[in-house]
Amino acid sequence: MAAGRALAALLAALLATALAQFSQREASFSITLHKLDNVTVMIKPRPGFPSRCQIRVKNLFRTELKIKSGETVTFAFTCSTPEKYFIMEIQNNIDCVSGPCPFGDIHLYPPGLPRLDRTFTWDVKESTKAGLELKFSTPWLRQIEPGETCPDSVSYNINSSIDLAIVNIGTFCRNGSVSRIKLLGGVIMSLHLPWNSTLTTSGFNIANRASIKRLCIIESILSGESSITLMSPNYPLGFPEDELMTWQFVIPSNMRASVFFHNYSLSNCERKEERVEYYIPGSISNPEVFKLSDSQPANIAGSFNLSLQGCDQDAQNPGILRLLFQVVVQHPQLDENVTHLVDLRKEWNMTVTIHFEGWPSNTLPMSEPICLICKDPRTCDRVLTLVSGAAYKISFLCKDLSRLRITAEKGISCVDLRQCQRKVYSLSVPKVVTQLPIRLHKFIWKLLAADLINIEITSPSLKLQQHVPEQKCNTSYSYGIISATSETELNVGVFCPGGSIEKIQMRNNVTISLKTFGKGFLNESNHQDLKMSFVPHIKDECIFIVSPDPKAKVYLQTPNWPYGLPPYVSISWHVIVPSKQVARLGFSRDRMGIACETGRAYVNVKEETSGAEETVRREDELLPEPRKMYHNFWVNVSNCKPVDKTQLILQFWVTFADKQIDLGVILAVVSGAGVLLAIGLTVCCVKKKKKKNQNPMVGVYNGNVNTQMPGKRNLFTKGRKNNESHVYAVIDDAVVYGHLLKESNGSVNPEVDVYQPFDGRVGSLPPSPPPFSFRKDTKHPSNTEEPLPLTDTDNDTYTFAHQASGQLKDNGDATEKNNGDTSVSLLENKEQDGLVE
Repeated sequence: MAAGRALAALLAALLATALAQFSQREASFSITLHKLDNVTVMIKPRPGFPSRCQIRVKNLFRTELKIKSGETVTFAFTCSTPEKYFIMEIQNNIDCVSGPCPFGDIHLYPPGLPRLDRTFTWDVKESTKAGLELKFSTPWLRQIEPGETCPDSVSYNINSSIDLAIVNIGTFCRNGSVSRIKLLGGVIMSLHLPWNSTLTTSGFNIANRASIKRLCIIESILSGESSITLMSPNYPLGFPEDELMTWQFVIPSNMRASVFFHNYSLSNCERKEERVEYYIPGSISNPEVFKLSDSQPANIAGSFNLSLQGCDQDAQNPGILRLLFQVVVQHPQLDENVTHLVDLRKEWNMTVTIHFEGWPSNTLPMSEPICLICKDPRTCDRVLTLVSGAAYKISFLCKDLSRLRITAEKGISCVDLRQCQRKVYSLSVPKVVTQLPIRLHKFIWKLLAADLINIEITSPSLKLQQHVPEQKCNTSYSYGIISATSETELNVGVFCPGGSIEKIQMRNNVTISLKTFGKGFLNESNHQDLKMSFVPHIKDECIFIVSPDPKAKVYLQTPNWPYGLPPYVSISWHVIVPSKQVARLGFSRDRMGIACETGRAYVNVKEETSGAEETVRREDELLPEPRKMYHNFWVNVSNCKPVDKTQLILQFWVTFADKQIDLGVILAVVSGAGVLLAIGLTVCCVKKKKKKNQNPMVGVYNGNVNTQMPGKRNLFTKGRKNNESHVYAVIDDAVVYGHLLKESNGSVNPEVDVYQPFDGRVGSLPPSPPPFSFRKDTKHPSNTEEPLPLTDTDNDTYTFAHQASGQLKDNGDATEKNNGDTSVSLLENKEQDGLVE
């Protein structure tokens, strides 16, 4: 019995809950519209959502509901979340032509509407000869671009209705500066509210009616520092043909306003001209007329009007007139009357651009506070470019000048080497740039030369350091150097002052970009010593002259790091070794790390001295081990055409140490001096003996010798071991020492064919890469008959003493060759060695 009562109680509770949920889901709404209100309410399904909810009116279910003036309708939804499936439109029709206008606040009518997304529309009819004024309550309105949404989803859309033509004045959000809009003819005003909005008033009223003789007038009140964006009607579509509209800006007299056109287009006019007109109180030339392409007025004190005038368009191709612009209002700067002289009259082919940080890749948001640069009190902009040949007095409208930057560019060119070769050009930043209170961002030199004229840059005192991972630049500025033609570009590298590179020669046009880091450049700018000149043609793509600090370890790397040298490019380094120092050269890797598709890649190393040994390595060989270099030396790297995904990137280092005198060398020198002394004494003794007997004996001729000239092998009838053609009966001392006894005025005259060592200056040309025409494996022609030696089979008597090829000092490098003249290309002797292009 108790169990039955408990079950009944449970069922009763469940039934009560179900009824409560049903009653909540079936919450009813009643809407009453008076007959004179001229209002229509429609509830529609939300577009794009399936119908999972219905509207119940009495016992009928439907998906739409329309309530007309004079009706009262009670309805309910069959779901608890109708805002997901339905929207509501409330249409108010107001006739100001045949009846009185409802001046004053416009209310949200009718009350008691369900919580759905709803759009109130007021369609106000008015004569085309009169106009209506819409006045908005604070916080006023802000115009937005098409497609943009408002933060609170509350938006206004305003249209002008002239006869049958509808012109979209714009879409607006709350919290802005637009306080009033006057429109010619009727108005179609829409207010969109989201379902959860608590707004209970429309936020505007109809103030009065008056003729305005133009499409519309939009008033904007800017009381403090601010920035607003406005658009022409129908934007981004076209402004109506031959129409006129005005924006009125109400600004305190102690503020400054500037206008910027960010986006505009022009139509094709048959008559008149599209233009903007400014009415500025106190101006002696009102209205001031500007083209849309002109720089617009800036630094305007107080209120002003801006009007847009259309034209009569071409009927066949009308085009589009549209405008999006910004008005920035700022406090006057403390130094707005302070001008800075930028005198570029003595400069040639140079531009100076003052801009905001991040220009031109970044665009500042329109809401950002801006800095303006003015070249006269009314011509200001965010970016100002000054051109050489003139002097400018500029000022700044900016609270924080640290947000501004300078980018300058200067061009230097040469067409005739005879006119340019002796000139030395300074690549330092002019003081006219460094004296401005703006940080220099970049100074660019563009160096252009005609064919067969090359470019040389030098840093005689500071020298340049190449920025490499092991030796990074740590200065307030650096130089980025690019050598380029119209087809190719070689990034030579990034360099900074305080290194070991005295000179760089480049074969193509060159762009040098000085880039600053931090504020230290102002202090270091006085010590710049970079210079350039035009020089005759060089064979290599690039030549570096390096004079390192003996106490430092210098790292050098190939250009275009880390992407690799372009195909068939040759680079050389000339390293100067002090006389009392010995250098140590080493490569940072053991191989070049590439495979060649066409040609061969080479690394050449050679000292600049007589009898220097040349070291050559191909891409498939190990690079030389670290070695000592006692004289100035060359390093040359020449590239092939690598196979895909392999690039030639090479780095080497140089260190220095003091030369140490070897005890063995000292002993060898002393021994050599002793030998020379002994030879001298012997000569003196022989001369004394010959004075006693001036008639030396002569050798007895052996007439049994075959005097026929040696020719082919076995020409003689018997071997030299079997004849005595080489035997002298007597060999007198005079024959042995005759060359020491011939005197002429007390001096000894050596034989004219005796080898004399070369004591002149050794050449300083860089090692040249092998000509590409010889880089292919050459097939030597097969001779039908080999040339036979001229020596007899018993060649011991005719053997000459050849110097054995020396062993390398770096653990047996086998490909080195002796060459006494380093002015000849290191690789010219290899042109026959089967090189592959």
